[in-house]
Amino acid sequence: MKKIALLPGDGIGPEITAAAVRVLDAVGKFEYESYLIGGAAIDGAGNPFPDATLQGCLAADSVLLGAVGGPKWDTLPGNQRPEVGLLALRGALELYSNLRPAKLYPALRDACPLKYDGEFDILIVRELTGGIYFGDRGRTPSPTGDTKDDSAYDTERYSVREVERIARVAFEAAQKRSGRVISVDKANVLESSRLWREVIRTVAKEYPSVECTDMLVDNAAMQLIRNPGQFDVMVTSNMFGDILSDEASQLTGSIGMLPSASLGATKRGLYEPIHGSAPDIAGQGIANPIATILSAAMMLRYSFDMEAEAAAIEAAVDATLNAGLRTGDIAAPGQAKLGTVAITDEILRRIG
Repeated sequence: MKKIALLPGDGIGPEITAAAVRVLDAVGKFEYESYLIGGAAIDGAGNPFPDATLQGCLAADSVLLGAVGGPKWDTLPGNQRPEVGLLALRGALELYSNLRPAKLYPALRDACPLKYDGEFDILIVRELTGGIYFGDRGRTPSPTGDTKDDSAYDTERYSVREVERIARVAFEAAQKRSGRVISVDKANVLESSRLWREVIRTVAKEYPSVECTDMLVDNAAMQLIRNPGQFDVMVTSNMFGDILSDEASQLTGSIGMLPSASLGATKRGLYEPIHGSAPDIAGQGIANPIATILSAAMMLRYSFDMEAEAAAIEAAVDATLNAGLRTGDIAAPGQAKLGTVAITDEILRRIG
């Protein structure tokens, strides 16, 4: 029996994680153990990533995360905030690639903020354990003592090895899709991006069936709004991927619809919705659990090789949306709004 480490986290995390567990139990038998992370771990253990959580995740076959963070902990020093727990988890499990799909569901076309008549199905492959989020950082006091001259720095650094391995994830994914990769960088300004582009082009030679092009990040942000259908697989750095995937998610109508998978060299992965902890609606039973449910489906597919079960969950989500059933974040004006439990019930009814 597969063992899943559950990290409900903060805000709406416990509610959406519980919904995903209900759906997982409908398609298979799994063993669960819950652990603290983020703000909940700060409150309960004085540490955003306790050792018990690390050991539990290392002992599990895969990890399902809800969300971390919230204003309650915003005043803590940077190295003690809830998000540190998430970064530490990714690093400890050596999860270097983040897969973030962004798909326009036909039933949610009216929720898309664009006047866009086409379709899009994008996979953003984000490098996850390098770059500016993991580079040297700090603050430098002014040598004159004038605090107005104090400064702070964050360092963007990538090695050839780091870029090679994320490039191969992207190219292999593209081979199973439409065979197109767009690599996003800022090579006109940043030296780290120049290295990135050089390595991407070298790895591209190993995949002659895949079309590979480069795009500057500012242009990519514009093109996502102008014509998202032109993209298939996008591969980019940690920070650029963080920003672009959130932008792409909004084009689907709601950030509450987008799952993600973080993978490394083994089958064990970290699966989580890309949205935040939404503390303003926590405990009200109105959070959209679909992104977490779809993250669980990705777990079945990528970590457990349960393709039929993953497809059944995704089909049930499609059928629920096609039936006009909505949570508040994706409901049209005047349309009935289902809560977290009710929309999960409807998905469960449609699992074949």
